[in-house]
Amino acid sequence: VMERKPGEHRAEAEHAERDQHRQRAFVRVIAGGAVVVRRMGVMIVMHAVPDWVKWAPFTVMLTGFAIAWYAYIRELRQNVLDEQYESHLRLAWAANGDPRAIVTVLEVSAKVSTNRVYRLQLDDESSVIAKVSSYGSYFLFREDHDRIYRTREALQETRWAGLLADVLTERPEPEPGPGEPPHKETWKVGPRRYGPVRAGQRPHVFTFYDGGLWTAFYQDVPQQFALPRILSDGQVADLGEEMGLLHRDCTDAARRIPPSSKSIKSDAIHLLDLLSDKHSSVKFQYDAAQKQYLRSQCHEFLEQLDRFGYDDWTRIPVLIDWNLGNFSVSMARQQVRLFSRWDYDWFRIEPRMMDMYFLSRVASATGDKTVFSYSPHPLLEPRFKHLLTAYHRIFPLNENEILFLREVYRFFILNYVVREGDNFFQPMYWHRLQQEAVSMCLPAAERLDLTPLLEILD
Repeated sequence: VMERKPGEHRAEAEHAERDQHRQRAFVRVIAGGAVVVRRMGVMIVMHAVPDWVKWAPFTVMLTGFAIAWYAYIRELRQNVLDEQYESHLRLAWAANGDPRAIVTVLEVSAKVSTNRVYRLQLDDESSVIAKVSSYGSYFLFREDHDRIYRTREALQETRWAGLLADVLTERPEPEPGPGEPPHKETWKVGPRRYGPVRAGQRPHVFTFYDGGLWTAFYQDVPQQFALPRILSDGQVADLGEEMGLLHRDCTDAARRIPPSSKSIKSDAIHLLDLLSDKHSSVKFQYDAAQKQYLRSQCHEFLEQLDRFGYDDWTRIPVLIDWNLGNFSVSMARQQVRLFSRWDYDWFRIEPRMMDMYFLSRVASATGDKTVFSYSPHPLLEPRFKHLLTAYHRIFPLNENEILFLREVYRFFILNYVVREGDNFFQPMYWHRLQQEAVSMCLPAAERLDLTPLLEILD
């Protein structure tokens, strides 16, 4: 046995250490190459995946931004706006002089119109409804509510005594006592419109105007049942009879109601003037050809009013906007009876046929829709003919009135969609409806043949 020298052991250890170092370096190179190959593989595979996969992360990011805007940023802006309206409502209620205090303010707007509607909960556990508006004329707003109040008063001796929500009036001030100076008559915007109301005088409706917003208050009318989206044939006939009875009593009541300052004729003339103005593009998003077409439709409508003898027709209070969210019915013995009606945005003193287009929509087999358009097809459906037949049995129609339905429809499109659409509808509805007015609705009105409805007169 030969013993090795210490130097030999040290040389072998150094050699083994170099071998281990080379092995570790080789493993690092192989591993690094694998990562490179893996990354290159991912890049190659990315070229083959569908586009929606590539865009998915960006889409998720945008969705997150949208949710943040809707849930936080938008809500903050809405709260600021609501504070403005709530402050206005509290000032209006204080100006009314009612001793009851507001406990809570709850918005109950349908979010279709730009009007805002609120329910005020009061400290005696009752509630009133407030409608706040900011477009058009404050004085026409006030006049409309005066006519609504008079209509309700005139119907108190009929079966419709509780149908309409009562408009709140100015509160009378007590007569001065012995030795007290007489009340000073005042006129000012805001707290009091006409000065103190004397006992025995006809009440004035209460409206509040602060220069930018105006408000009227109503009693919170009770509600029963809403009609279904699609009515049965029996319900269509019941509704036709009910409207005949209501119109007949409103015709009697109209004798005690002053005429309105506006009419379908004056509104059509106003639209014609607006469309002829050189600055009309500011209000109407139409090109020159479309505006010319709308002018021709206004002109034709006004010509038809003369042909039908509109100026000589009886005019009654009409509510026009008969949709399922605006009225309730009772269902005693499975018969539909009108129970209550609210929302007076389109109230007018006009011929009774102005109510018929929206009644045709209620009777339609299409049913109520969330995404709606204003096509004339409900006027041609057998179900509307069925409603008119029931109406005619109660309050007979004549040929001119039935044929006038085309002008009723034409006026609705020209006035409520074209002229006032930016006020009556939220932007998400208005832009679409305005384009449909010229591309679909008014051309359809020109082709509308209502002669089949004349069969109900036999």
